[in-house]
Amino acid sequence: MFETQRLVIENMTVDDFEPLKHILTDPVTMQFWPAPFSNEQVMNWINKNVTNYTEYGFGRWLIKLKTNNVIIGDCGFLVSDINDRIENDLGYIIYSKYWRQGYGLEAAQACLEHGFTRFNMKRIVANMPYDHYASIKVAEKLGMIKEKEFLNKRNRDILTFLYVKEV
Repeated sequence: MFETQRLVIENMTVDDFEPLKHILTDPVTMQFWPAPFSNEQVMNWINKNVTNYTEYGFGRWLIKLKTNNVIIGDCGFLVSDINDRIENDLGYIIYSKYWRQGYGLEAAQACLEHGFTRFNMKRIVANMPYDHYASIKVAEKLGMIKEKEFLNKRNRDILTFLYVKEV
């Protein structure tokens, strides 16, 4: 679909179940989610995104390293109800083995640009728990501004920050 300096970002399919399962069931990688995914949740995640590609033209995409074609996570958009407002929600999950190497920022930057240019989004948000410092730093480096704090009923009522970028 598109590339960055070090990454290939492309649609996921049911054939990607095993590598995604390895990432999405990992307790370290998923520590800021309500819980690591079950196998059924992994398949539902894949199916939801495949459906979103048809319905919206976008979803969450695979992130692969250019050097070896290894899947290291996903990134992209979900159309989500966040605090009673339908939003274009930018997110990414990077397998913990690849943290602190700039892959999340690199993927999120490419997705943000595609959201505004290719999909004509006017407003893109990112939400994260108040103590997910790496994601807060990524949002700020993307030029997103913290718009509000709320208790996230989708994530254990954790205090959550909502960052926004508009054009």
